Amino acid sequence: MSAGLDDAQRASLEGFIAQAAGARSAAVTQSQLLSGGAIQENWRLDVQLDGGPLEGDLSAVLRCDSPSAGVATSHGRAQEFALLKAAHAAGVTVPEPLWLCEDRAVFGRPFFVMRRVAGTAAAHRIVKDPALGGDRVRLAEQLGRELARIHSIRPPRADLAFLQRPELSPPAWLVARARRWLDGHDTPHPVLEWGLRWLERHAPPAGELTLCHRDYRSGNYMVDGQGLTGILDWEFAGWSDPLEDIGWFCAKCWRFGRNELEAGGIGAREDFYRGYEAESGRRIERDRVRYWEVMAHVNWALISIQQAQRHVSGEESSLLLALTAHITPELELELLHMTRGDEVSNHA
Repeated sequence: MSAGLDDAQRASLEGFIAQAAGARSAAVTQSQLLSGGAIQENWRLDVQLDGGPLEGDLSAVLRCDSPSAGVATSHGRAQEFALLKAAHAAGVTVPEPLWLCEDRAVFGRPFFVMRRVAGTAAAHRIVKDPALGGDRVRLAEQLGRELARIHSIRPPRADLAFLQRPELSPPAWLVARARRWLDGHDTPHPVLEWGLRWLERHAPPAGELTLCHRDYRSGNYMVDGQGLTGILDWEFAGWSDPLEDIGWFCAKCWRFGRNELEAGGIGAREDFYRGYEAESGRRIERDRVRYWEVMAHVNWALISIQQAQRHVSGEESSLLLALTAHITPELELELLHMTRGDEVSNHA
């Protein structure tokens, strides 16, 4: 079992939670650093509140920055808390956001506290165990519906003013951002440069802007034996073309070996599409999704390089980060297969 909080951390957190909850006192009766999370840390907290509107037992998760700098494009905890609040208000199935703390004196890093939801988010378990997530057709449809609710959030939004609105079309903006990072990186990646050029040549016309999760995939939602319990990890969210999320969810790199199940390794693509279309009232332009699957492979390859660099540089010693480096060549090979012939293919 992972280590819990030390006495000083516990006392400091109890004081913060009591004040934030409007309680006379708060006692953290159990704490545990949860596994997973290459970019952020998640702590399980069991809290006993004396007084206030939430009096009694509270099952919560504290989410804070990782010890190292993280990935360049990820949001801070204050921004992620605002995104979680916006999603919760839009009816998305997310853990209820409770309190934000930006005072480093409390825990050493900014953090927020949210209600804990039941289930597992481990993608390798979810794709292999049909008992997780309940009926898989219904799960794929529900994940489509949840994504449509996320995409119902549109600019301008005062509460999300920190989100940069792309000056270019979303494809052009993403390609330019990726190229800036590659140009400043000390190791050449010619396959990724090829991928970016392919994306430039095949960019679709600019469409509507919506809030996109930008990491909507198996591994970032929780399920129990009955179905979906929560959408997690909002640190990459931003304004973009809604097809970016659809392509990310369906991309081969996020099927965890279940390549025949094109919707996140858990279901059929059309089941996922059907749920999205029923909730949004809009038809998915199927011929454009493939473009965004290529974009997904490029972006995941860039993130894998950044995560590996955190380990290699000595910023954070982590087996998970070290292993992430080994998927970069696999992603590059898949990019070459996907762009072979310089044509957009509808074959997944």
